[in-house]
Amino acid sequence: MDARLLLVTQSGSVDALYSLIQQHPCILQNADVLPIMHTPLHEASSMGKIDMAMELMVLKPSFAKKLNSDGFSPLHLAIETCQAELALELVKFDPSLVRIHGRGGVTPFHLVAKNGDVDLLTEFLLLCPDSIRDVNVNGETALHITVINDRYEELKVLRGWLQLMRNIHASSTENHVLNKRDRQGNTALHLAAYKNNHQACS
Repeated sequence: MDARLLLVTQSGSVDALYSLIQQHPCILQNADVLPIMHTPLHEASSMGKIDMAMELMVLKPSFAKKLNSDGFSPLHLAIETCQAELALELVKFDPSLVRIHGRGGVTPFHLVAKNGDVDLLTEFLLLCPDSIRDVNVNGETALHITVINDRYEELKVLRGWLQLMRNIHASSTENHVLNKRDRQGNTALHLAAYKNNHQACS
């Protein structure tokens, strides 16, 4: 990324961004040339610069779906750096961002399930309900991930959501999520039983 663009992004000044664009009209386009790269939106997201991140979403929405060389999207980075407010704003702008598969097939939804944030997990479900169906490269859903990482509050949210969806969509959700097996053939309930984890099983 251009050093001038990096400095402006880190400053968080939207006015400085537009001044830079006036001087160098192609600067954002030049930052979008490679398929995998650390974009200004990655930088703003990891630093919690909400105004800058949202302005970049308007100017260059393609940045939001790019992975950096570590295999993370801007939303992945916002979650990893505990920028929950920024993460939520990105998803409100484009709910499909919750389903971007990064390194290991991990989605931002999976990261929230792993790291633990009941409020953000709930918001993601409300904004992008199908994200509960996504699996990583090991065939694990968010249910598997919550059990593996002992995230019981998040597990309760997911189970409550599945119960609601079961009532609405009957067997479809159950077959796609609750009975989803990972590469070793385990459902989330199998994992809980193997761990002798009664809290996750009940």
